[in-house]
Amino acid sequence: MPYWLVGSTVIGPLVGSDNVFNGSLTHQLGAYALALPIAAVTALFRLTRPLSVALARPLCGVPAELYADGPARTRAARVRTSAWFTLHAGVGALVSGASLALPPFAVSLIAVPFFPAMRDWLEMPDDPGWQLALFPIAGIAMLLALAGCAAAAGALLAREAPVLLGPTPEDRLAAAERRATELAERNRLARELHDSVGHALSAVTLQAGAARKVLDSDPQFVREALAAIEETTRRTVGELDSVLGLLRQDGEDEANALTSGPCLDTLDGLLARSGVPVSYTAECDLTAVPPPVSREAYRIVQEGLSNALRHAGASPVTLRIAVRGEELEITMENPLPDRAPAVRPGGGRGVRGIAERAALLGGSAQAGPRDAVWRLSAELPLGSER
Repeated sequence: MPYWLVGSTVIGPLVGSDNVFNGSLTHQLGAYALALPIAAVTALFRLTRPLSVALARPLCGVPAELYADGPARTRAARVRTSAWFTLHAGVGALVSGASLALPPFAVSLIAVPFFPAMRDWLEMPDDPGWQLALFPIAGIAMLLALAGCAAAAGALLAREAPVLLGPTPEDRLAAAERRATELAERNRLARELHDSVGHALSAVTLQAGAARKVLDSDPQFVREALAAIEETTRRTVGELDSVLGLLRQDGEDEANALTSGPCLDTLDGLLARSGVPVSYTAECDLTAVPPPVSREAYRIVQEGLSNALRHAGASPVTLRIAVRGEELEITMENPLPDRAPAVRPGGGRGVRGIAERAALLGGSAQAGPRDAVWRLSAELPLGSER
């Protein structure tokens, strides 16, 4: 109606009418034709789409997932939304106008045979005969036609709603990128939890099992094992808090969690708490390794020790870290026992996590048993930034 009123004020002077609300058919159609492009222009605003989607969802009976969410940010999305708004306003104007005018007229036609005064008002003959029977038929036909037009208009809008209010290719691409980012973040959190908490639990389990076996015969070893368990759990609580900061996603905590975490310069403490004898050789200055690479390398070594505990028990581990050209090389080996220890079901995530960490930095990693030896090798580019 507002667009039609604007069209009427413009069309009136153009057709030479003193009354801007002239009821002639030419005036009405001209105002209608002028109102449509005005509606199309006003619908180009970004917030038109969420408003239109909110109306279309309950009225069109189309599954909610077929509609786009949020304002229209691209040109194609705004043009589609404008087309929908114009179609909705144009078809709705015709149906609403007919719904206002036709029902009273149709009821009047149906009542003609029963009210002589109406026949006199229509200047009909005194004895119209069979013609009276046509008036109710015509009135009922008009009402049925109006209902059919309204149903057809609704079907048209329901068919076009997913096309014009649905996501554009750009929207689908943006949604796919958001899902990929969320999935990558979830995978990263899973790796952090698995590598930090999983390693700590493996070390604590080994230390507690060894202490239980010599509880009566070697109290000194038991005290050392309990001290190692205490230190491991204390450090793991701090690492766990950093990972949980990512889940909170409250700005400063998230930024701190992204840049915090143990690095290679604290590797000695990890090896001392691991619960297995480690022969460690560092052929480079670990403090000179870039922090992003150093953090991932620490986690790779940590997960390597967890896998060594899981697959080889307390067998001695050989660890070597060196720089070759522009890459940091990590090599870890330990002999497999003749009788492999029991492995919990559902494992394998740690090896995948090692490969994912290396891939994030543009490197590569392989881990697994080979020739009676469990071996891990990783190459991480030193120029990588995460």
